[in-house]
Amino acid sequence: MNELTLGRRILLGAAVAALTRPALAQPGGRPVLLVVPFSPGGPTDLIARRLAVSLGDSLGQTVVVENRAGAGGNIGAEFVARSAPDGHTILFGTSGPLAINKMLYPGQPYDPMRDFAPIAPLGRIPNVLAVNAEVPARNVQELIALSKKQRLSFGSSGNGASSHLAGALFNTMAGTQIEHIPYRGTGPALNDLLAGHIAMVFTDVLTALPHVQGGRLRALGITTAERSVVLPDLPTVAEQGLPGYDASVFFGLVVATGTPEPMRERLRTAFTASLAQAEMRKFLESQGMQLAPDLAPAALIRLMATETERWARVIREANLRAD
Repeated sequence: MNELTLGRRILLGAAVAALTRPALAQPGGRPVLLVVPFSPGGPTDLIARRLAVSLGDSLGQTVVVENRAGAGGNIGAEFVARSAPDGHTILFGTSGPLAINKMLYPGQPYDPMRDFAPIAPLGRIPNVLAVNAEVPARNVQELIALSKKQRLSFGSSGNGASSHLAGALFNTMAGTQIEHIPYRGTGPALNDLLAGHIAMVFTDVLTALPHVQGGRLRALGITTAERSVVLPDLPTVAEQGLPGYDASVFFGLVVATGTPEPMRERLRTAFTASLAQAEMRKFLESQGMQLAPDLAPAALIRLMATETERWARVIREANLRAD
């Protein structure tokens, strides 16, 4: 066989491979990058890694999770905003980098509404208002009354974190002055709560659940408008005298502005196919996720705009700043 014939066979083989590749993989065979703007090991990272496997199966391509943590999610978000708009870099965004951080970080180097194109919302994860078991309050109204008789404090994972904002919103709506104690992460805040050094926290349901079941913490209310599938018998904070109270973390997928619509639609189709899988939905619900009822890109844009406006008011009134 001469070199010319061999060369033709190689080219023919490459062409056949391209034609037989799954249709969704046609825009390119290199891996898709799913950027998590937080450290490995947390709930956001866990969900993203499970989603990456399912997305990869739907796309016919490898989806690689990359953690780019820092500045409340801004570092990872800016990386995606400045990435090539070719559909190969996705941000697994949350409330912070997609809505709240704009008010907390003066000079934020990107604008969520300008620099991102929406793929779809995923859903929300509620926090739970939990107190040390020694705190003599069995519900939200008793906690409010207690806070007006004695000094109470709540811990958070840091200034500007969702756990901080949840407490600030509570103070605003309840007319309380519960002191905020910022920590460097959820773990240290939870340790001080269990030790009785602070009275309460607003933390994700799955983190609090083992301690609630063990009797060391008492759950007083869910922070979303709807009850949690993980603790269905626990009333929401809104049900207990604070109508309209809603302090949850939302999740959504976005890419850099300028990404062509066919590429965004390709990702959206794969994402929708992933959520249609019973195992995936069961996993997300086991993490406390309340799945979005509408997966349209416009629904994510509305959510980002609404959350930005709502938290801007809380941040101004409480004069909050990020670490």
